[in-house]
Amino acid sequence: MIVSDSFEVLRHQKSAVTIGTFDGVHVGHQKIINHLVEIAQAKGLKSVVLTFFPHPRMVLSAEHGIKLLNTIEEKSKLLGDLGVDYLIVLPFTREFSNQSASEFVQNILVTGLGVAHLVVGYDHRFGNNREANVDDLIEFGAQFNFEVEQIEAQDIAEVTISSTKIRNALKNGEVDLASQYLGYNFKFVGKVIHGHARGRKLGYPTANLQLENDYKLIPKNGVYAVRVLWNRSKFDGMMNIGYNPTLSDQGISIEVHLFDFEGDLYGENLEVHFVSRLRDEIKFDDIEALKSQLFEDKDRALTILKK
Repeated sequence: MIVSDSFEVLRHQKSAVTIGTFDGVHVGHQKIINHLVEIAQAKGLKSVVLTFFPHPRMVLSAEHGIKLLNTIEEKSKLLGDLGVDYLIVLPFTREFSNQSASEFVQNILVTGLGVAHLVVGYDHRFGNNREANVDDLIEFGAQFNFEVEQIEAQDIAEVTISSTKIRNALKNGEVDLASQYLGYNFKFVGKVIHGHARGRKLGYPTANLQLENDYKLIPKNGVYAVRVLWNRSKFDGMMNIGYNPTLSDQGISIEVHLFDFEGDLYGENLEVHFVSRLRDEIKFDDIEALKSQLFEDKDRALTILKK
């Protein structure tokens, strides 16, 4: 897949296009993308996903501080795996958002992307103040000679999937539910930095992680069963997100303990996949009580990860 912020990569090519932020590339998104790729192949077109960065809400509602499910790199990997030919990432600004629906269609879809077939979700809106909808797109399609196809809502157990619902699930620590909606385990990548080395003294050495992108969502504080990818190897482990109240640490930390691992990870990037939440973060009466709980956490994590 070719990733670009320019239309030049598509010069003189006709395309099948879908538009959206696609945060998470969840199972509903995947349905749209898979259909897009099939249509493009059947009609001899290039499959194109048009997305935006920053996320529109990061620009238009910055005060709410939205956190995202994917970094641009993660989103690109997920879309590439689905067989998309081109990912066009346009910078989103207030000026860009002020385009009328007509300007967007003519400048972006027709002139920029050479759209011949447009696939959109059931609730798609666009243009200044989200003024236009699918019916308007169909009229534009008739005017500029492109076909518009609408994909209906994708449901799981009668609950409509959305990126917002997945974010809320993760904020509540419901990583199992988030994984069900995403179609894969939620993950992030963190660089191993120096910590207090207290986990080693407890018999559970941890790698302290620092995330590269501050807009990446971090699940609710607590202890999780995780899988970690590093240096082409996979490790089972458990992660703590929180303030380490028993040890009176200052500030929040993200620490992961890899089972059956020995070595130096400082400066390395670890890819952590969340499998299940084990418990809330707890303040224990003493260190021995904490060590006893860590033993139980590891035993439970191993049981979950073996399933």
